[in-house]
Amino acid sequence: MILKLLQSTSVFLLTFFLFSTTGFAQGDLMIMPKRLVFDGSQRSQEINLANTGSDSATYAISIVQYKMTESGNFEEITEPEEGQRFATDFLRYYPRQVVLGPNEAQTVRLQLTRTGNLEQGEYRSHIYFRAVEKQTALGEEDQNESEGISINIKTVFGISIPVIIREGASTTAIELSGLELNRDPENPVLSMVINRTGNMSVYGELSVQHISPEGLKTEIGKVKGLAVYTPNTKRDFAFKLQNPEMVDLIKGKLNITYKTEEGKVLGESQFNLD
Repeated sequence: MILKLLQSTSVFLLTFFLFSTTGFAQGDLMIMPKRLVFDGSQRSQEINLANTGSDSATYAISIVQYKMTESGNFEEITEPEEGQRFATDFLRYYPRQVVLGPNEAQTVRLQLTRTGNLEQGEYRSHIYFRAVEKQTALGEEDQNESEGISINIKTVFGISIPVIIREGASTTAIELSGLELNRDPENPVLSMVINRTGNMSVYGELSVQHISPEGLKTEIGKVKGLAVYTPNTKRDFAFKLQNPEMVDLIKGKLNITYKTEEGKVLGESQFNLD
């Protein structure tokens, strides 16, 4: 979250979210899809916006750059890190601003441009949708009768989604290492390091199966939309296992699998419980 204090003594709170569902929303704005990937044949794609609120809203559209930290957080940057390439110079998008009435929808189109000499690998930027604050007519502001500075708190929501351009074949692979299990009966947490090698980022699903000594398999964990973006070579990740009462976390083993949205297994590891 970024907090800004403007000269008009209004405080604006800016938040951005990157979610892992097919469509996601923040405030009254819903966006589909959650990410765009140009990987060969496509020259243009669309993003669908919908206002789910009961009031009209205006959204400014821009391109921003983020890096992913090893903990999976995002930090805004202006220059690419070593091994990172921005997609900005190869994207055209329109419109640059949309006004949506209640329950109204609109599409934003993105097109590739000047991609004839792209080097092999991946380019990434993020398209950002920021709610534009409604202007209040003079004299309509709430007045603070007490002495001192009047501060007006307003929340401005924003959502960004990644736009990725891929050139050439992927050489990316995943290795799961550093597996540790916190066996708290009420809150068992599995932690690991997701190691990425190759020329492109990964985005997929992590699943955990408990395999009993008798060979019975029970799924006790699944996380969708888990990414490791270039140029990062690893990501630290931990999550709570589901329905632990269904299995014995003292015996047997855990089978952890990372696979793409299309179902291709990129990495697999086992953790012995005994």
